[in-house]
Amino acid sequence: MHEIITLQFGQQANYLATHFWNTQESYFTYSADQPESPVDHDIHFRPGIAPDGTETFMPRTVIYDLKGAFGTLRKVNALYEVSDDATADASPLTWQGAPPTRIQAAPPVPLSPYQAALEANLPPRRPHPSEIRFFSDYARVFYHPRSVVPLLERDVTVTPTPAPVPGPGPGPAQSSSSASPFPSYSFFERHATGEELFADLDREHDLLDRDLRPFVEEADCMQGIQVLAGFDDAWGGFAGRYVERVRDEYGKVGVWVWGLHGGMRALPREKRLLRLANKARTITEMYKQASIVVPLAVPERLPSPGVSLDPASQWHTSALLAAAVESATLPSRLRDPSKRDTLGGMADVLNVMGKQTVAGLQMSFSRPDSEGRGDLRRTVLSEDALSEGVRLDIGFTPSDQLDSYGLRRSNGFDRPRVFSQVVASRGYKEDGNVDVEMDEAGRRIRRSSYEPVTKSYNSDLRFPLLDSFPEIFRGDDDDKPLTESVNIISSLSTDSSVSGKLKHLRSTVMRSIALEDRETLGNDLMEMADEYHEGWSSGSDEGEDD
Repeated sequence: MHEIITLQFGQQANYLATHFWNTQESYFTYSADQPESPVDHDIHFRPGIAPDGTETFMPRTVIYDLKGAFGTLRKVNALYEVSDDATADASPLTWQGAPPTRIQAAPPVPLSPYQAALEANLPPRRPHPSEIRFFSDYARVFYHPRSVVPLLERDVTVTPTPAPVPGPGPGPAQSSSSASPFPSYSFFERHATGEELFADLDREHDLLDRDLRPFVEEADCMQGIQVLAGFDDAWGGFAGRYVERVRDEYGKVGVWVWGLHGGMRALPREKRLLRLANKARTITEMYKQASIVVPLAVPERLPSPGVSLDPASQWHTSALLAAAVESATLPSRLRDPSKRDTLGGMADVLNVMGKQTVAGLQMSFSRPDSEGRGDLRRTVLSEDALSEGVRLDIGFTPSDQLDSYGLRRSNGFDRPRVFSQVVASRGYKEDGNVDVEMDEAGRRIRRSSYEPVTKSYNSDLRFPLLDSFPEIFRGDDDDKPLTESVNIISSLSTDSSVSGKLKHLRSTVMRSIALEDRETLGNDLMEMADEYHEGWSSGSDEGEDD
């Protein structure tokens, strides 16, 4: 069935993943009168039986976070609860002659208005940013008890982000002065802290054997593992060690890593430097183990009036990222064999030289009834666009690392050379004349002529804008929010700008790295940068810097 198992590490990952799972749940059909879903649900969902005999279908995922960050999401949910009626009047069990034991329990987290409506089987209204405290506040799916792995706060502590303060008028909520785009973790901001936490827990529990192996063993033919993780805090260290273990245990399985970066504009200089140092460590570790690594951040400048979001609302920012990630990977779960591909097949296109595994993600969108952009897909897949590399409206490569085009300007060019690209479109009219399917001979011809190796996919399945999804997309000609669905084109690509970015990152963080690690990290970053020179291989001298 070509199953994909997902691993989620930390708040940034879990906010995005909640949107992802809500979207997957929306593809289900529940009536014989409805047409069959174009998505193969078995790829991301597992069948099961609840204690009361009810058939269940739940995500193939493992969710790691600090215990206080789960909100109302419990390890045992309504589908797996056993009635307490038989034991409701029973006294607590104690040793004979011992005094009664009083159990101290934390007060339950109150449901968000969205969750309260779902619990009452009422149609929920779209949440306001001020109502979202945790990623569970807008979740629409149940998870298997094995999926929920809270880490005890005796090791680290979490302080929830202050909720945005509603403005005086009907406009978007305004953030309080102390609010930050992501939760603040006390003692959980350093890469080394995450590594140490993983080592301690893995030594005590063997995390892969306890948490991941049950999902792997029930898969018939696993196509890959999808990892969502923060790169710029301690979760990068935790996830890096975890993926290293995954590679040791499952050497041939494809591993896709989506590396999330928080906003840094409002941070003091020392915090920005710490986050950059965390990124440097995490990306070098993931590069050694993963099939594809995609760093992600919401850009500071967004198309106007196309996108309108509150950068202080993690519900908003993660929604934009989720739309792009879900669209880019849509081919891996389509039911139609002529439109489907595996994560491994997509990785083979992107990694043309064997060591170019760091990719960038872009996205453009249009409303379904748009006249002016009806030919967007044809424009994107034109021969001129493909020969230079597809450029879309929103780029998600973290700009806070370094200048995206610093290396290109020094060479007198306006844009980097694209080595390979995978373009996925959804909602646009089928047009076989613009589809790009390239065999190995075609790829060799492209490489020899310094043109990008390209593959395109298309599905008529639009991206659904659910009631759990914020109103961040706007129409082409007005500022009214879109509320039903959008057409999306996404592009994953590898290009020469990665070389300059890595070199700049190296020069930025080296002084902040401990002496015993400085040389190793510096060498790792330079070796990665060498794979992305203007020449198409590390053995080429073209594009070398002095």
